Amino acid sequence: MRWDGQRARRGEAADVVLALALLAFGLLATALAGDNQPGSRPVDAVCRVLIAVAALALLARRRAPVATLALVTAATATYLVLGYPYGPILLTFLVAVYTVTVRLPVRPAALATGGAFVLLLAHVFFSRGPAPGWTGVLPASAWVAVPFAVGVVVRVNREVAARSRAEEARGRAEEARRRADEERLRIAQEVHDVVGHGLAAISMQAEIALHLLPKRPEQAETALTAISRTSREALDELRVTLGAVRQGAEREPIPGLARLPALRDRLAGAGLAVDVRVVGAPRELPAALDLAAYRVAQEALTNVLRHAGVANARVTVDYRADEVTVEVTDRGAGAAGTDPADEQRGHGLAGMRERVAALGGWLSAGPHAGGGFRVYARLPTEPAP
Repeated sequence: MRWDGQRARRGEAADVVLALALLAFGLLATALAGDNQPGSRPVDAVCRVLIAVAALALLARRRAPVATLALVTAATATYLVLGYPYGPILLTFLVAVYTVTVRLPVRPAALATGGAFVLLLAHVFFSRGPAPGWTGVLPASAWVAVPFAVGVVVRVNREVAARSRAEEARGRAEEARRRADEERLRIAQEVHDVVGHGLAAISMQAEIALHLLPKRPEQAETALTAISRTSREALDELRVTLGAVRQGAEREPIPGLARLPALRDRLAGAGLAVDVRVVGAPRELPAALDLAAYRVAQEALTNVLRHAGVANARVTVDYRADEVTVEVTDRGAGAAGTDPADEQRGHGLAGMRERVAALGGWLSAGPHAGGGFRVYARLPTEPAP
């Protein structure tokens, strides 16, 4: 709003300068024009008043362009019918025609300028000075046609520029929405992985505690302690994930393959023994790739815990020259990772595939040849030095 107000004030100031300049030029140059037009009426007080009326009418050209054109046309036509010389007043008429053309749609502008042209033609046939007759129609039409054509071109260019700016603004808004949607999807996947894994482990530990509580309450305490630890770790990881979206929040280290031993220990408390094997020389990976590899292992093991009905699983991480592979296998019923609810929500295997594909890798999941279920992900990396 402030910018629009400043722009309006600058436009009004420019109109004042334009009107005063045309007024001064008209008062000074009209007499000189009359010296070169024998038979024209000498400049007098009426002439100067008409010049002043036409020039000062331009002060309202932005607020009332049609009224301005009407007043300027009336003053100019009267000036010419009275026989005063062709002079600077016609420049004022030209500006008025141009203003109407630029500020109005083409049809209303054409009607307004057409009426002005008809009124201006009066002096061609009825004048106290030399009346040019039909030979004066073409020169008179030029004072309307030229500014009208220029105004139409300027208006079209402005409309094209405005549409271009609007399209650019829409494009920026769509890009911002797309990035926001991608960020929401990424956060949803992170929250699903963190909460889903934590709840699965807690559920299994709670079942163990309920089973032991009537007969061996002292052992149930171990399961309850594991529940407390697992819930606390899940909440801490969830806090890190959500804190990353807060402006100004410090970014804590994100999970990676280095946390596989902690994941193994947490799942051991839930009754799932995980054998972690590392092939090749571990090296520092890009943060996004390291996180994706960890999430694949975490989600696959969570699905083993929830669906496979087995007490052990194996995770194999292979550091190769230009890629890292993560393999999770179990000897269960072969249904791990196939929770329909997860698939419908875009999580589970679908979420793992999207996460891996976004980094240029691929993921396969299905029954293992030796029995059970296998999840295998390949993630490309920069070649090792």
